[in-house]
Amino acid sequence: MKAIAVYCGSATPRDEVYINAARQVGTLLAQRGITVVYGGGRLGLMGAVADSALAAGGNVIGVIPEALVNSEVAHRGCTELHIVPGMHERKKAFTDLSDGFINLPGGVGTMDELWEAVSWSQLGYHSKPVGLLNIAGYYDELLKFYTHMAEVGFVRPAHKDIIISSGQLDDLLQKMQDYVPHKNIFQMKADDL
Repeated sequence: MKAIAVYCGSATPRDEVYINAARQVGTLLAQRGITVVYGGGRLGLMGAVADSALAAGGNVIGVIPEALVNSEVAHRGCTELHIVPGMHERKKAFTDLSDGFINLPGGVGTMDELWEAVSWSQLGYHSKPVGLLNIAGYYDELLKFYTHMAEVGFVRPAHKDIIISSGQLDDLLQKMQDYVPHKNIFQMKADDL
């Protein structure tokens, strides 16, 4: 993987475990020569990932919608900063520019990015690994719910392992590297659905 889209919050939570983990992600990706593709902001976890990657000599590509340039305070120090018309173009750029996705903790926007990456993978719009870095158990309940969706039958058996999770970045990156794409919906026949 040469570039990874990192989805995370633009807020800074009270518990420093999240901001420290974001800094570690930026540093480690840069040390491994992996370009960080992210939301283009300089605040919160977003800024921590970008600043740490840049400080470690890495490449950082920010993608930010025009309407958020001022409110998210665009990070003008990125290796590249793409200003796009809106959120749809932003998420498409994340997919086009990266070889996989890592979700750090975040809010509604981060969840939107996660579910779109999973949905597009199920359908076949991409076959890239979708990782969750489960810092301090942040995603425990989400992972339980995803398992519940599969048990009920709303996530097909072929797609139940799309979300790759770990509490450790090294382990998550290895699992993402080893990821074998599943059979997507575009490849399925009506009887498979």
